[in-house]
Amino acid sequence: MSVTELAPADVWRDKIYSGGWKTGGAGTIPVTEKATGEQMGSIGCASAADVSAAAAIAADAQRAWAATPGPQRGDILREAVRLLQVHGDEIARQIVRETGSIRPKGQLEVKLAIREILEGAALASQPTGVITASDARGRHSVARRIPLGVVGVITPWNSPFILAARAIAPALATGNAVLLKPDPQSSVSGGVLYARLFEAAGLPEGLFHVLPGGAETGDALVRDPLVNMISFTGSTRVGQQIGAVAGGLLKRANLELGGKNPYIVLDDVDVEAAASAGAWGSFLHQGQVCMSAGRHLVQESIADAYIESLVRRTRALTVGDPFKGDVHLGPIVNERQAANVDRIVADSASQGAKILAGGTRDGLFFKPTVMVDVVPGMPAFEEEIFGPVAAVTVFKTDDEAVALANQNRYGLVAAVASSDLRRAQQIADQLHAGIVHINDQTVMHEVFGPMGGLGLSGNGHNYSTLTNADQFTEWQWVTSRESLPAYPF
Repeated sequence: MSVTELAPADVWRDKIYSGGWKTGGAGTIPVTEKATGEQMGSIGCASAADVSAAAAIAADAQRAWAATPGPQRGDILREAVRLLQVHGDEIARQIVRETGSIRPKGQLEVKLAIREILEGAALASQPTGVITASDARGRHSVARRIPLGVVGVITPWNSPFILAARAIAPALATGNAVLLKPDPQSSVSGGVLYARLFEAAGLPEGLFHVLPGGAETGDALVRDPLVNMISFTGSTRVGQQIGAVAGGLLKRANLELGGKNPYIVLDDVDVEAAASAGAWGSFLHQGQVCMSAGRHLVQESIADAYIESLVRRTRALTVGDPFKGDVHLGPIVNERQAANVDRIVADSASQGAKILAGGTRDGLFFKPTVMVDVVPGMPAFEEEIFGPVAAVTVFKTDDEAVALANQNRYGLVAAVASSDLRRAQQIADQLHAGIVHINDQTVMHEVFGPMGGLGLSGNGHNYSTLTNADQFTEWQWVTSRESLPAYPF
């Protein structure tokens, strides 16, 4: 069946995209609607041999692309944005069906991707080097940025469109070729749609490849000698494996991983506003966001009021098929993930946590859940849940809040809510996190601010207008003289 006007299924059915649409060497992968289980088609699955062939094509095409003037590369990205704006509504609908997100979240992904690609296009027109000092008369010394070559991009299923855009755009803009491995659960919205956009925008053939597949495909991409960098967004467990392999190969790896993000609510806040922000931070996209508010740390004197407001808001949320109606939460992505959320909630309850809202599910539809009396050591405090669970822990002092917030090995996002900005900043300065928001919740994505985590949340390599040039290029030092100097030997 036709999924979108941009990417009708008869174009990509049972295919990968690598120098054109072709049959994958590892069979096919079903494309399903998460809320209903309906199969919308099937995409090709790339084998290790497909990855090797794609890398060779990409490495060959990249040389001419790197020689293309930067502004011309940027023009192709801007044309992709124009097409994205034309097809934005249908792309958002596909994101809803394939990931189970609500419509506003699908629309937000499109909006964010547009900004990511526009800023990537701008990068292609920026200066590529500087004239450096030299202590030798007659020596001209330049430091310039050059492309890495072939960049492998591995993306997750939860926000496949935006998380692909933030790596693809700067990589192409700076003269690289890209091999994209979308998650098999979202291969159309995370891969096929980009292949069609760049085809229509006039990107030269061979520069961009879509290689859907599982662990074997990803491992082949990481290990391929023609792939010069890996950009990975996903679980900490898989990220550690990729980092170990890439490190052994002395290959650059940009890893943004999981999080158990603290949302600290101080006793001088507007409780209703804080609870609203906290609910959004925990329940957006069923909590299936690495930046979700994983722990609500609430000061003791306002804890009862905050919990009452959070529970009231939670009970008012609706769960259902986001493609058929306006609901607040859609389905969990699959049974394995839903069962894991069940386990974390049940095990934490058995250790003394109390469930004040939700805690049950109907298949993949998990009711938004509020748990209180959550303390260190419980799964709801320690583990990334990736489900719609707000775990509340009460603290007494600001120092205790900092200690609780830092009491794990993750370090992606933290947030502090307070009417006293100086007090909030003093707490923020002590938090172990790559991103800190004051008077906001934890789920925020902008191309302008560095996105990256510390500890088990990543290796600190960030995506942003500030850092993309560093991430997707190498520095090269070039000197020249009018003639060879005389040397003693």
